[in-house]
Amino acid sequence: MTLTAEQDAVAFADLPSTAVRRTGRLRSALGWIAIIVAVVLFALFIGGISFTSPDSRGTLDPESAKDSGALALAEIMRDQGAEITVVRTRAQARAAISDDTTLVMADPFNLSDDAVAELIEPAGHTVFLSSASRLLRLLDLGENAPVAAGDFTARCEVPELAKTGTIQPERFFTPAAGVTGCYVDDAGNAGLLVDDRGGIRTALIEGSSLFSNEHLAENGNAALGLALLGQTDNIVWYVPSFADTDIEAQGADTLAALTPVWVTPAILLLLLAGIVVVISRGQRFGPLVAETLPVTVRASETMHGRAHLTAKAADSAHAAESLRDGSLRRLAGRLGLTARSTPAEVADAASDRLRIPRGSLHQLLAGPLPANDAELIDTARRLAELETAVETAVHVERNNTP
Repeated sequence: MTLTAEQDAVAFADLPSTAVRRTGRLRSALGWIAIIVAVVLFALFIGGISFTSPDSRGTLDPESAKDSGALALAEIMRDQGAEITVVRTRAQARAAISDDTTLVMADPFNLSDDAVAELIEPAGHTVFLSSASRLLRLLDLGENAPVAAGDFTARCEVPELAKTGTIQPERFFTPAAGVTGCYVDDAGNAGLLVDDRGGIRTALIEGSSLFSNEHLAENGNAALGLALLGQTDNIVWYVPSFADTDIEAQGADTLAALTPVWVTPAILLLLLAGIVVVISRGQRFGPLVAETLPVTVRASETMHGRAHLTAKAADSAHAAESLRDGSLRRLAGRLGLTARSTPAEVADAASDRLRIPRGSLHQLLAGPLPANDAELIDTARRLAELETAVETAVHVERNNTP
């Protein structure tokens, strides 16, 4: 049969469309763009955290007004007439230091042992405002000790500390031989170490909190800072930084040097593979198709299935229990009892209705379950006969009732 042009057009129009809507494609593309942008922003954020150097205006920085800075202590020293020179490189520090200069700095974490010794050698007075185990070993000042809580006074033979009041040391040390300990606890450990050996004074204290802008006004913190830094009119305040380190110049291994050459390409390859897997698994081949699944199961099929399982397991007791439960429910309904009636109650009601001994019915409805197939068959037959007899008796009574 030949179709006309109009019939062909109508037939084609009746067919379901298999084209994917442009709106769906656009939405999918926008979703992938958003994911890519989020990944790029996350990578930039992680890179910024990883490669940003520490803030040069950090802890105990004499030019920092932050809570952790030491600008307040520096200004107090200037008000007392001291001249403070803030330096941020070793070269500037060595050029500014002389024998009548007080060198002030936090723990020089960025310098090697030789660089620290070279830096403090020309100074007549050195004050470390924060401590480190390396400094204790390098300067032979003592060892770390347990921290003791409470307020402490100087209690040492250092005249300038006599009127500094009380402080709460952040760290305690066990002084080495020839080193004076101040702010001593009951065990003899000190919160401040003063070394006058060799005619050059070196003082060390953990003052990251004591001398900060936030806590300088507490207790005798400001008085202690004046006593430690005010021994000369010229103060050179060296601020350690990663940019001024000499450790790498000594050949210290970096993370890049310790990492095998194949690690970076492998990581990039794994990332690329992960992106390909995500894209491939995230694609959908065509529109979703609704499918009606069969959900109707006949009761007879369920019954036959359970029967086959019971027969296969050769569980006579379980099969007899199922038969007995069904008979009890049906007998209770025919005898006018509730669904919660006990087997003994059903047996008593059936005995009264049939006028037979109760013992046999109690044995059948509540006695031991059969142990083999022969007893199971006998039990099933007796239950069927009992239901038939009860049904007949009830039917006769109903017909004879006027």
